Amino acid sequence: MTQSVVVQVGQCGNQVGCRFWDLALREHAHVNKKGLYDEALGSFFRNVDSRKCNGEACVVGGRIQHLKARAVLVDMEEGVVNEILQGPLREMFDSTQLLTDVSGSGNNWAVGHMTYGSAYREQIVEKLRKAAEHCDCLQCFFLIHSMGGGTGSGLGTKVLSLLEEEFPEVCRIVTSIYPSAEDDVITSPYNSILAMRELTEHADCVLPVENQSLMDIVNRIKHMSHSGKPGSVIRRESTIISGQGGLSGAEKPFDSMNNIVANLLLNITSSARFEGSLNMDLNEIAMNLVPFPRLHYLVPSLTPLYTLADVSVPPRRLDQMFSDAFSKEHQLIRADPKHSLYLACALMVRGNVQVSDLRRNIERLKPSLPFVSWNQEGWKTGLCSVPPVGHSHSLLALANSTCVKPTFMELKERFTKLYRKKAHLHHYLHVEGMEQGHFSEALVSLSSLIEEYRLLDATKGRLMPDARRLHIAR
Repeated sequence: MTQSVVVQVGQCGNQVGCRFWDLALREHAHVNKKGLYDEALGSFFRNVDSRKCNGEACVVGGRIQHLKARAVLVDMEEGVVNEILQGPLREMFDSTQLLTDVSGSGNNWAVGHMTYGSAYREQIVEKLRKAAEHCDCLQCFFLIHSMGGGTGSGLGTKVLSLLEEEFPEVCRIVTSIYPSAEDDVITSPYNSILAMRELTEHADCVLPVENQSLMDIVNRIKHMSHSGKPGSVIRRESTIISGQGGLSGAEKPFDSMNNIVANLLLNITSSARFEGSLNMDLNEIAMNLVPFPRLHYLVPSLTPLYTLADVSVPPRRLDQMFSDAFSKEHQLIRADPKHSLYLACALMVRGNVQVSDLRRNIERLKPSLPFVSWNQEGWKTGLCSVPPVGHSHSLLALANSTCVKPTFMELKERFTKLYRKKAHLHHYLHVEGMEQGHFSEALVSLSSLIEEYRLLDATKGRLMPDARRLHIAR
């Protein structure tokens, strides 16, 4: 049995993490009717009282019994963590898993990374070690954070570098929430660019998610929900933005957006939590999808986003699900996959889907998806037999594609507008250990990344000729 640890940093990271644990428990309760502690639960939850849990129910009526999440929660404000501790998930965490302060990072990467990173370094390492010690075979760290704020971007990337130092052999998969252009944090371009350099240097895989893309998906589903057209009524509990059936009560702001990211995490961890005919090891993601160490940004897309309530309407064809995974509307960043170059792609399918269905759809999609010449067969597939609650099947596609380039270019442009005028720079330079060189180095790192993607894009359409056969001398 292998286990993974989730590290939640900052307000956004902890809110998304909370939704993940909430929905994960719902999935396990749906499959494991007796609520017994089994291998599926053990991958992300630990049993703190084996006498009470091995022969008795662990999850009773949606309530947690004798379980602790394999998680570390870090925030430099107490609000969100205190809310979690007073909510339905309070029994899942104890003081050894939590680290909070009261003042926050003031939307300043330098405060999170330099000030709090130094002050809390030993405590963070200690909590990570304790979480790791509770695992029989630690497979992966999942880090969840946002890029726009101070704690998420600054302390989040500090935690990432500590994970590399302390556990260099353990895979580090990061889910990063990127701010929209209309973000209310004026310094978010600074925070994002400074964090990008750390992600490029220290992560094994990064799953970039844009706030604007999440908002677009939420608005599209809500619009359909209220359209009232015959045959297009959406089952509320089946939408990707719904937390219905979980432990939480009334929906809060951003819950719908956070549910989408939580569903991304549910799908990527499904093979680790449930059985399947073609389970994908989490370490295989980086091994198969990252041919160059710096180009490890994997664009996620989820489908279906909902199911229809009217049973007289035939269910969406399986083939349509695969087509949707490569459309702009289902991607979690705003990008056009059709006009980019693929380095590799993973298809993680859940539900009653056959290997033959997978192969047939890959062959069908191949002609419309340009792959690099040296990796034409760059597909990784996984089949998990347990579908998400409310669906018969689902698909998560992770594409290592040059379509991330416009997102990074837009981020660089927003950074340059501020940096050219040296606006708000003094807030960063007053922090001990922070120098202006950090900004220029981060900009160089991002520019280099964009250039690497541009050079790959330039090879699109060029097929390398087959190497000449070797002749054996007689």
